[in-house]
Order: sequence, then structure tokens, then C-alpha cells
Amino acid sequence: MSVSERIGVVVANPTLFPHLTARVHLRPAGRLGNGFGSLFYEGAKDSVLIIGDSARVLARLPDSVFQTCITSPPYWSLRDYGIAGQIGLESKVETYVASLVKVFDQVKRVLREDGSLWLNIGDSYTSGGRTWRAPDKKNPIRAMDVRPPTPNGLKPKDLIGVPWRLALALQASGWYLRADIIWNKPNCQPESVKDRPTRSHEYLFLFSKSERYFYQNEGARGPNDRNLRTVWDINTQALREAHFATFPEALVRPCLALGTRDGDLVLDPFIGSGTTGVVALDMGRRFLGIELNPQYMEIAERRLNGIVAQVLAREGPDWEQFRSRLCGEIGIAF
Repeated sequence: MSVSERIGVVVANPTLFPHLTARVHLRPAGRLGNGFGSLFYEGAKDSVLIIGDSARVLARLPDSVFQTCITSPPYWSLRDYGIAGQIGLESKVETYVASLVKVFDQVKRVLREDGSLWLNIGDSYTSGGRTWRAPDKKNPIRAMDVRPPTPNGLKPKDLIGVPWRLALALQASGWYLRADIIWNKPNCQPESVKDRPTRSHEYLFLFSKSERYFYQNEGARGPNDRNLRTVWDINTQALREAHFATFPEALVRPCLALGTRDGDLVLDPFIGSGTTGVVALDMGRRFLGIELNPQYMEIAERRLNGIVAQVLAREGPDWEQFRSRLCGEIGIAF
């Protein structure tokens, strides 16, 4: 088994986050679960990145340990990440939704009883029977060599309605659907379309595990100190290494302010380039992030610490060699 399938990386960067006292160390992912005491014991200060499949990793975590989950899973039929087992290229949108419901069933289990879920999800259009997608002049990374077929019952050029399909499926699985927030993007990506408006928004759904849940109303306020509204104007945030706009820090910050206290443990099962972790550490929270794509995990780790990705790239896939070299460089043993 390769290093990228086995490593859990606990990270905190005292240079970027001088108020933190968390340690930096590694554990094989096989040791995760109830025995991973450095993350779950009372008073713990660590945070962790785990490379692996979200559903399988979550199944190994203990019940009721996270205060909130903030995440943006891969969208359906929008991008091929080239990773076996990836979510988003299922042949049917119903299978995609079912895959995410399976993940979020585990998320609900590991949340505290008063926990919440903030879920960002975008929509897509039917393929019109095309099995590929050409690059857009203004958005070349949209090109795909493979595309799922048009879902049954829909027509060419139909908007699929993925966010609400998923939201209603999660509601049916037991989640409390509390709010549908419109993330309006003032700097949205241009589109070369002539027969509809350019899309400039995505959904951010607020779910809760229970009828009563922790929500700190004063944590984030609107203009004139009024209660926060359900349309948030937030620019997309480019990340040079990722080559596309990523989950922006400004979208994560109010979710954490409203749904957590200082020191709480935050979950992101699709952490991507690490934005949830960056904001969590900056706001004095801890986090556990899971990501299937090793390239994204390297970006996330470099943003949060830097050293592990450098050693991994240098030493290759041999676990024992990697472990020995890393222990020597950061002065730990495990």
C-alpha cells in the first residue's frame, strides 16, 4: 500500500499561527479511530489531514466528536480529477447523490448531538448526449475527456438541479434542513453562453443533526448589526497551485463563527486544498480534513505546514524510508 493511502498528517504551523501549540507528527491511517487519542482526548490541540476515501475513513472515527462540518464535495459531471474512486463522475446523478448521502450519514454519526453541517454544492447542465466537454475560451480547465450521460427524464441543456436533489435526499435521511444560503459571486467566472444568464451563485446549505443545535447568532452579523441574511456576497478565491478558484476562506469564516466555539473540532471530509483547515486554525479551532487526491493534499499540507509534502515528494512511496527520514527532520518518533 502506498504512502498516499496510509498517512494521516497532523499539522500546525507556528509561523503562520503563532498562538497555536499543536504538535507535528504522522500516524499510519490504519491506526486511526478510537485509538487516535492525540486528536480526540479532552484538551487536545492537534489537527489532522488524512489521505483516503471519506466514507471509509469516517467509518473508523468515534461517535459525536465534531462540533461542525464545513465542506464542498466534488460537483457532479464538472471535473475529472483522475483519481480512482472519485465522487463526481458517476454515470447517474442518482448514484452521485447516493454516494454523498452515504458519506454524510457517517458525518452525522461523528457530529455532536448539537452539531451542524454547512454544505456548499454547485449545479451543472446535462451533457446533451456528448461524452466529452470542450474547453471554454474563458475557462479552459472545464474540458473533460469523459462525461456522464444525460439523466433519465431530463433533456439536452436542462439544468439538473443537483443541489436540491442532494439537499432533499439528506433531509430524507434524517438531517434537519435549516437554511439555503445563496453564495453570490461578484467576480464570477465568465461563460460563453448566449441563451441564458451567466451563473454567478452556488448554494450553501445549513443542516443540523438535531432539532436543537449550537448556533451562535452573534458570531456573524449583517450590515447595521442585523441578523445575517441568506444571500452572501463573497468573491471567489484563486489559488495558483490549484489552477482554479477554490472554496474561499471568506465563505468558511462565518460558518465557523456561527457554528463553533474556540477550541472546537471541525470536520471537512472533502478538504481539497485545505481552506477549512486554514481558517479553523486561524480562528482558534482544530480540524480533521480528509482528501482522496494526493495532489490536493500536498497543496493543503504546504499551506498548513510545508515540511511533509517536501519529504514525501523527495522520498517517494516507500513508507519506512519516508518515516525514518521525516522523524529525523522534525525530531519525533512513532
